[in-house]
Amino acid sequence: MSAPALNAFPAGSSASLRGESAAAAHATASSGSRKAAWILWLLFVVTLPLVNPWVRGDGVGYYAYVRSLLIEHKLDFQNDWRAANTSFTMGRVHADGTIDPRQYTRTGELDNHFAVGASILWTPFELATHAVTSVAHKLGVHVQPNGLSRPYIVTMALATALYGFFGLYLSFQFAARYVEERWALLATVGIWFASSLPVYMYFNPSWSHAHSVFVVALYLWYWQRTRGTRTTGQWVLLGLISGLVLDVYYVNIAVLLVGLMESLQAYWRYLRADHKEWAQAGHLFTGNVQYCFATIVAFLPTLVTRKIIYGNPFDFGYTEAGGWSLASPHLLSALFSSDHGCLVWTPILILAIVGLILFLKRDRTLATYLIVVVAAFCYLIGGDPNWAGISSFGNRFFISLTPLFVLGLAALFSELAKWVKNDRRAFRIASAAIAVFIVWNLAFIFQWGIHMVPARGPISWKQMVRNQFVVPQRSVTTFEAYLQNRHGLMQQIEQQDVQQLKAEYNHK
Repeated sequence: MSAPALNAFPAGSSASLRGESAAAAHATASSGSRKAAWILWLLFVVTLPLVNPWVRGDGVGYYAYVRSLLIEHKLDFQNDWRAANTSFTMGRVHADGTIDPRQYTRTGELDNHFAVGASILWTPFELATHAVTSVAHKLGVHVQPNGLSRPYIVTMALATALYGFFGLYLSFQFAARYVEERWALLATVGIWFASSLPVYMYFNPSWSHAHSVFVVALYLWYWQRTRGTRTTGQWVLLGLISGLVLDVYYVNIAVLLVGLMESLQAYWRYLRADHKEWAQAGHLFTGNVQYCFATIVAFLPTLVTRKIIYGNPFDFGYTEAGGWSLASPHLLSALFSSDHGCLVWTPILILAIVGLILFLKRDRTLATYLIVVVAAFCYLIGGDPNWAGISSFGNRFFISLTPLFVLGLAALFSELAKWVKNDRRAFRIASAAIAVFIVWNLAFIFQWGIHMVPARGPISWKQMVRNQFVVPQRSVTTFEAYLQNRHGLMQQIEQQDVQQLKAEYNHK
């Protein structure tokens, strides 16, 4: 088009066209977001039959808070301990139902060092279930309103799956703010099914890891939404979310470094300015104080329960485990050991970490924050004497970093599209890779779940790889049993676990 032709448009027309173009782009983005949301919701609904309503292992301790307060109206865990699975009660409950005196703390309470955050998140659902169950019981329905009957356990399991899904959806939203939506969606699906998350979102729902995905994703999503400037209310809300992040799992404190680094960077910028910006620094300091106060308020449930159980609000009950080591001696093992090393058990995380490094080119500041968080989290787990997670698929602790892994994987796919210079081809390559990782991971989960490989301790990679080709034959009948006779299958798995524990005790 010639210059005279361009000048023939009335004044303001180009701005109008730009506005229409922006509106059209926004409409397209909104349509894409709705489509992505529908895809994620569909996947969630389709996978709901996988939800396994049982309280087992560590989950006994996590669930005991909400059950005891709901039914006994105090922190009395005796009924939870007696009703627990055999591998949990071994060494805790005697054959006659009495609890080993060594299980009581100096305050006379049962030693329950498991975090209270999961119970906080279950509480609204369990309150509703208790109300309905109590009314049904009074009307003659044969169901006990005791917190341990099936309605309560089903509610707990479904709530866990829902929190896990919301965490994934917020992770998708967080990633989609920085990379193209199709890559954010593909990365979300990949991390969802090719990591350790499915085990703790569906199979072991009474554990707290799916809840960690939710609270960490909520923190990052809200932090990003208010990034730059925050009102008093926003600082307080971010602090309340941060307290909940800690309530769910203490090592999640590494994620809160994002907010700390953001504030430190802002202070540095204000103080280095030609005319030092004291007013802005003071405003930020006030917001930081409000944030810290709100975080402490939200962390009070943990402090109060520690005070009741151990007599000290800062005694978290892990002293008998041998203590955390400042030298982080197990750092490399937590990543690469055949004893649940996260990068070798769930190798898709390698791609996600590479993607976080590549993300430096897109948002250097945020990428630096997230890389520091991953490094700090690895350091903390490496200092934990139980770094392998004892009975764990992969290194379950790293499930907390799911939102970071989603962004990293999405960033890697976005860079892949630039390298091949063809979005469709890049999408086919990325989709094929995700499919391979998912199939491999689900087969590995199957092996771990039915004890084709040990649930505890190191495994033989040679045996594991050989088993992967046997899984298709065994999976059909086992999956049928999982859907049709789940209780019987779980009892069988529990007995296998008990036998392994007894063998370990005898070996010692």
